[in-house]
Amino acid sequence: MSRAAVPGLPSRYPIGEQLPALYAEDDFAQRFTAGLDTVLAPVFTTLDNLPSYFDPRLAPADFLTWLATWVGSTDDPRRPTALRREAVAGAVELHRWSGTRRGLVEALRLMLGVSADITGDGGAAWSNTAGGALPPAPADEVLVRVWPRHGGAVDGADGADGVNGAHRVDADQVRALVRSLCPVHTVCRVEVLPGPPTSEEGRQ
Repeated sequence: MSRAAVPGLPSRYPIGEQLPALYAEDDFAQRFTAGLDTVLAPVFTTLDNLPSYFDPRLAPADFLTWLATWVGSTDDPRRPTALRREAVAGAVELHRWSGTRRGLVEALRLMLGVSADITGDGGAAWSNTAGGALPPAPADEVLVRVWPRHGGAVDGADGADGVNGAHRVDADQVRALVRSLCPVHTVCRVEVLPGPPTSEEGRQ
C-alpha cells in the first residue's frame, strides 16, 4: 500500500501563493515551490478525504486488505472488489454470529458471494418438558448447500466444469471456508448445487 505523486493533480494550497510578496514575481522561487506542490498535492487530497479511507465502501481498493486486519477479517484481492468491500463492512456483525447457522450463511454470502441453506444442528437436542423423556438422538452431520447467486455458474462441483457467468461458485473455496467456520465438534458436509434447492431435494 503506497501513495505517490499524481501527475497533473493541482494543490489546493500552493506554496508559491503563500510566500512573501518579494517572491511573487521570482521565477525560480515559483518554479521551485511548484515542484514541492506536486509532491504535496496527493498528501493534501488524502487528508481532505481521510474519513473515506476508513470506510470500506469508499476506500481505495488497495486499502481493503489493511482495513480487513482492523476488524479481524481476511481479504482476497482476487475476489470482485464489491464483494471485498461488503465483507469488510460486515465483518464486525459477522463476528457476533460466529459458530451459528446464520453466521455461516452470512459468511458464505459476504466472503464468496453465494447463497446457502444449512440443515442439521451438529448433534444438539433438547426438550422443553422438565423431566420428560429424552428426545431421539439427532444426526451429528450438518449439511451445507450452496448455489450461485443471480444465476451464476459452478466450478468444480462434482467434477463438472463451470460455464461462463458473472457469479461462479468455487467448490474448493466453499469447502475451505466451511471447514474454517464450522464448530470443531461438528461434521459439515458441503453440496454445491446449480440453483436453489427444490422441495424434491428435501430442503428443510
